[in-house]
Amino acid sequence: MERATLQFLKDLKANNNREWFAENRDRYQAAVADFHDFTAGLIQATRKIDPAIGFVTPKETIFRIFRDVRFGKDKSPYKPNFGAFIARGGRKGNRAGYYVHIESGGASMIAGGIYMPPSPVLKQLRDGIAEDAAPLRKLLKRAAFQRAFGTFHGEQLKTMPRGFAKDHPAGDLLRFKSYIVSHKLPDSAVLAKDFARKTLADFKLLLPLTQHLNSQLAD
Repeated sequence: MERATLQFLKDLKANNNREWFAENRDRYQAAVADFHDFTAGLIQATRKIDPAIGFVTPKETIFRIFRDVRFGKDKSPYKPNFGAFIARGGRKGNRAGYYVHIESGGASMIAGGIYMPPSPVLKQLRDGIAEDAAPLRKLLKRAAFQRAFGTFHGEQLKTMPRGFAKDHPAGDLLRFKSYIVSHKLPDSAVLAKDFARKTLADFKLLLPLTQHLNSQLAD
């Protein structure tokens, strides 16, 4: 990743308004082109380890930098980050996959899994866990995986989801609304020459989890 890309995102975070963005559109276009090229190479490399992602394009995986400010309290017009979700169907698909997030100030991250899936998809995942949680627990307990990602995090229900016994032994997993893991990256890691290689190494660690989650979903 080019240093100018991270610097643009840092400056955008400090000047999140349309006037500044318009004055720096050339910097934005250069930065987004850099991230597009990085994502294109990452997709090709990821396809070699997980052909199930198919021939998804960078455009299908990269999230827009423009925020929808209609309903939130935060009226900042831009996201101060670039993100791409690599999976079958890209960012709009309902499959588990791989996420890379670039943001200044040590807020970059690598993540994997499936984030806030719609109710029918979430029900399929929960049904699979309820039937046999052992394979998923085994994946989460792998030493290398634990060191890199830990375990699931994010929003959980306060009580068991409807249709599952209150004392179900997999209750700790069934209450999650998403099945995601992640770890943060310092700016130095993003700017390092081996960033793409290390990102792919993280994706390889995420591969068994991604495959397991997707195996629970109907095509």
